[in-house]
Amino acid sequence: MKRIDSLDALRGLAILIMIFVDAPPNIAYPFFVHAQWEGLTFADLAFPGFVFTMGASAAISMLKRKPSRQKILKRSAILFGLGILFNTLPFIFAYFLWNNFTGADFYENAIARIRIFGILQRLALTYALGMLIVLTLRSEMKIFYTAFLLLILSSIGFHIYAPDNPFADGNNISQAIDFILPGVNHICEPTHDPEGIYGTFACTASFLFGYLAGKILLDRATTRDKIFIICAAGVILLIAGGVWNCFDIIAKRIWTAPFALITSAIEIFLFAAVIYSFDKIPSAKKFLQPFCAIGMNPLFFFLMSNFMLLFFKIWQIDGAGIYFRIYDAVFKNIISPEFGSTIFCLIWTLSWLPLAEILYRRGIVIKI
Repeated sequence: MKRIDSLDALRGLAILIMIFVDAPPNIAYPFFVHAQWEGLTFADLAFPGFVFTMGASAAISMLKRKPSRQKILKRSAILFGLGILFNTLPFIFAYFLWNNFTGADFYENAIARIRIFGILQRLALTYALGMLIVLTLRSEMKIFYTAFLLLILSSIGFHIYAPDNPFADGNNISQAIDFILPGVNHICEPTHDPEGIYGTFACTASFLFGYLAGKILLDRATTRDKIFIICAAGVILLIAGGVWNCFDIIAKRIWTAPFALITSAIEIFLFAAVIYSFDKIPSAKKFLQPFCAIGMNPLFFFLMSNFMLLFFKIWQIDGAGIYFRIYDAVFKNIISPEFGSTIFCLIWTLSWLPLAEILYRRGIVIKI
C-alpha cells in the first residue's frame, strides 16, 4: 500500500518536537520544558503526538494485514527491552568507555537501581493494550466508548485513592502503584515515574483516538468530508477535556483524562490541517517533505538522536560533557542563554534531516 504523506508528516512533526524538547543543555524557555506538574506546554504535546500517530498508523497497517496477538506482544516486548537497555546506557558508557565506575558501582546504579519504565516502555505497553482492544472490539463505536471508559476508570482511581486531593504531587494512585511496581528503587523521580504503569490506561485512550482518526482517513468520503468529521471529533474531545478539567487536572506526568482529551484534540486539528494542506495547497508537499522523511522512520530517529545526545553529554573533556561545552562556547551568549539554547536545540534537531532525506529518497524503512 502506498504511504500516506499526511500521516508521515504528522508523525515526523511529533518526532522532531520530541528531539527538540529532549535537547536543551541546561536552560530553556519554560514553554519548551515539560510542565512541572499541572498545566500544558509545547513540550507536553510531543509524546502524545507520537502516541496519537501510532494509533493512526495502526489503522493503516491493519488495512494491509491484521497482526496476530503473538506478533503484537513480540513487538511490544522488543520495544520494552530496548527501553530498559537505553536506561542502562549512561552507566554502560561510563563503565566501559571511560572507566568511571567500578564493577560494584555498575551493579549498584545500572542493575540494582535501574529505571524499569520510560518512553519506549510506555509505547510498548500502550501499543499492546491498544492493539488488543482494537482486535477484540473491531467496531469503531465500541472502540470510542472503550477509550472513554479507560479515561473514566483512570479518573475514578485517582478520586477513590485520595478523595480529598486526588492529584497531589507525592500522594496519588499513580505514585502508589509506582512504589509497588516497579518499586521505589526503579523509578525516574523520588515521588513518581512519568511513564509509570497507571498512566498507560489513559495513554491507551490517546492511542485509540488516533486509531479512529486513521480509520476516518481511510474512508472513501471526499477529503472535505473527512476533514469535517475529523474536526468535529476534535471539537468533541476538546469540549470533553475542558469539562473534565473541572474535576481533574491537566498533567502529563500522570497522563490524566483531561490531558489525554485535550492533547488528542490538538493532534486531530493538526491532522486535519496537514490533510488539507496536501490536498489543497500545491506547494505543501515540498514544504512538508522533511517531516515526511523523518516520519517514515520515526522510532529510528528518536532512538538515534537520544543515543547520540546521551553520548555527547557523557563524553567529557576537562570534567564537562562536550555537548554542554559547545553550548557554553558558541550559543550561550546569543542574545540570552534561553535564546541561545533554543538555537542550539533547533540546529541539533535539523541536523537529522539530511540522513532522513537520504533514507526517504531511497525508500529505506527501518522497522523497530
